[in-house]
Amino acid sequence: MSTSPTPASGSWRLHTGDPNSGVILHVPHSSRVIPADIRADIELDDSALVSELLQMTDAHTDLIAQIAAGAALVRPWIFENAMSRLVIDPERFPDEREEMERVGMGAVYTRTSDGKILRDPSPHQRSELITNFFAPYSAAFADAVQERLDTCGDVTIIDVHSFPLAPLPYELHADGARPDVCLGTHPIHTPPWLVDAARQAFTPMGCIDIDSPFVGTYVPLVHYEVEPRVHSIMIEMRRDRYMDESTGEPSAAHLEEFGRCLAALVDAANIGG
Repeated sequence: MSTSPTPASGSWRLHTGDPNSGVILHVPHSSRVIPADIRADIELDDSALVSELLQMTDAHTDLIAQIAAGAALVRPWIFENAMSRLVIDPERFPDEREEMERVGMGAVYTRTSDGKILRDPSPHQRSELITNFFAPYSAAFADAVQERLDTCGDVTIIDVHSFPLAPLPYELHADGARPDVCLGTHPIHTPPWLVDAARQAFTPMGCIDIDSPFVGTYVPLVHYEVEPRVHSIMIEMRRDRYMDESTGEPSAAHLEEFGRCLAALVDAANIGG
């Protein structure tokens, strides 16, 4: 394995929103980009890696976020991961709190979606990935949230994800319902008004469930469970509703539908509870 992973410079993008908007769309899993030195440490051949990226990428969620930003009455900010989650997953806990470590999918993935070996980093190599990618990403996102908090008085993070129709082998809670849209919540950071607003915004897309099949939502670690003015909700859109899961090809019309529903949630969040 390489001894010095690519620095994190350029591994995220912050798209500027309206100065008066306290809403940040977080898009952590839409990219397929893996730097060459990180790719060299992945044990999958090219064909297997393409297949793994098709399974694990929240494809086109970046486009849905951009559609929403353009359609919202007050443009939100967008914080977007420019790297694949196979580099690091910025939404995992980097320590023993992370339950996904049980299946090799903590902050640094060591297993694939079906349990095969992805890579086998030493403790030092894992530490380098955390230092060069996870920590800078977390700090940059926390800074973006704090800047909006200082400016607007409160912040709403809308965590934009997707999930497959059929459960993948790595999923720890695969027995849950798989609705058209899953809303992930947190008891401190997701107030009832935000859940109600999300339900109303996504009603046109069909069945909506809470914390099934995925639970929780992203809050920067420095604000997590200590800053109630940081609100957050995760939007998980079922992929077959807007794309061909076997090829990754999107439906432009359905991307637009999801984008406009997300814009309606942005509008409600900008008004607040």
